[in-house]
Amino acid sequence: MLKSLSIACVSTLGLFGASFAQAADLTGTWRSIDDKTGFSKAIIEIDKDSNGAYQGKIVKLIPRPGYTPKETCQNCPAPFTNKPTVGLNVLMNLKQDSKIENNFVDGKVLDPLSGNIYSTKVRLSNDNRRLSIRGYVGVSALGRSQTWLREE
Repeated sequence: MLKSLSIACVSTLGLFGASFAQAADLTGTWRSIDDKTGFSKAIIEIDKDSNGAYQGKIVKLIPRPGYTPKETCQNCPAPFTNKPTVGLNVLMNLKQDSKIENNFVDGKVLDPLSGNIYSTKVRLSNDNRRLSIRGYVGVSALGRSQTWLREE
């Protein structure tokens, strides 16, 4: 009986550990939502590099009523200057926070409309379907937030 209980506990802990590791994974395809208009802007694909940091690139632009997306990053600093917007790395070097579950820190995010690069932190919702992205200069209070929704 004790042996069965021990196996059950170890199995449960193993499943819990697997679900925790999965819960904090940002890899996949995300739809960015403009914080000012509420319209979808782009589809971003996030992957993890060999150092364990997350990177995200635009794989598709989504036109909204009355606006045609820019095809190149015109105001962006080198090495992004005049690069095609589709394929552009907009999320760089984001790392999982070792202290707070589902939080990611120390990244950079590029706004291809303004050309500005901001420090960023990200929070993944408990259901793994929504990213809250905060881009800021200096301190987090001086910034803007945007929501990205996981695509199927």
